Order: sequence, then structure tokens, then C-alpha cells
Amino acid sequence: MAPHHTEDVRVTSRSERRPPRRAVAASARTRQPTEVRRRLIVEAAVPLIAERGTKAVGVREVAAAAGVSVGTVTYHFESVQEVLSEAMVLHIERYYAALSDAAGQATSGAEGLLLLIDALFTEDTDRHWRMWFDYWNAGERDQTFARGQAERYESWHGEIRALVERGRAEGDFRCDDPADFAHRFSALADGLALRRLRQVPALSVADARRHLRRFVEAELRG
Repeated sequence: MAPHHTEDVRVTSRSERRPPRRAVAASARTRQPTEVRRRLIVEAAVPLIAERGTKAVGVREVAAAAGVSVGTVTYHFESVQEVLSEAMVLHIERYYAALSDAAGQATSGAEGLLLLIDALFTEDTDRHWRMWFDYWNAGERDQTFARGQAERYESWHGEIRALVERGRAEGDFRCDDPADFAHRFSALADGLALRRLRQVPALSVADARRHLRRFVEAELRG
């Protein structure tokens, strides 16, 4: 019986020397709240920008909307510009992800491009375009915004180019330079969106779509 008793003692001693399990869990928890808190602050900033624009949103407004202290915001972000930039990117990524999903479900590149046009201009997209142009203007003052916008344009042009290349491979489109077409298509969309917001002269959703469709017909099927 003595050897068995000694073995029990040794096992108990080893277990007492093991680090407590909760130390690992605590380490994991120190990373998760930072990510969650940053996301909470960024999410709260999105509707503020939509309502007021980037110029009228400061760190106090962001903190109040997120339900945190000003110190919490400044702890997680170097500046309010960083918060606003990430909020704009979050909104824009969601918006274009929805467009990409719609186009990706199309049975052809030609159909995908038409679905993209319809999704670009609806009664609900005016809010997006206001935020986009505010983001654009902010890029003149802050490099964080400028870099984010450049990345978004590059990705957006890639989406359009891919649809044109698909349509060309399927025999529906004729286009020698899909990348050049993508630049001109996005420029026309931006111009129509600005007209749509200013309403000088007035531009309806139906007319904005019609102008883009005519451009596609002339450039890719003419």
C-alpha cells in the first residue's frame, strides 16, 4: 500500500505546480475586448456620418453614440479621423459587397453588369452617395481617407472589369480594353450620382439607370 500512497502524493504535487487554466482564458480575453470595442465605436460612427457628414462629427459625438467615454475612443484610435475613416470603409465595403453578390449571381457577365447598374441607383442609395462624396472630399484633407478611397476605387474597377471580361468571353461584349472601360463607367456613375444628389438639373433613378445602360450598349455592343 505504501508505494500506491507515494504515487498519489506525487500526482497531487504535480497538479499543484500546474498554472491555473484561467490564466490562458484571461490572455485571450485581453485581445477580444479590444477588437469588439473598436468595432462598437466604428459601428456607432456610421449613422453619425450619414446624418451630419465627417466635418460635423467629433470624438465626443462618437463616444456618446457608442456609449463609451472619450478616453475609451482615444485609447483605441489615434484620432477621430481614424474612427471616421474606418466607419466610412465599413459602410462602403458593405455596400459594394451587396453589389458584388447581386452581380455574382447573374447567369452572364452582361446580366451582371445590368444588375450592377440597377443596384447603383435606387431610392435607398442616395444615403450611400452622400457618404461617398463626403469621403471623397475628406481625402483632400487627410491621407487616411485618400488611401482608403484609392483602395476602394481599385477594387471597384476590378469588379466592373471582371464582368466585362466575362461578357466578352461569353460573346456578348466587344471590348479591347476592359480596364479602361471600367474607369469610364465608374466616372459616369459618380457624375450621375452627384447630379442625383444635387438635382440641378433634376435626375430620377430611372434616368440615371437609363444613361448607364446606354453607355454600356454604345461601348460594349455598338
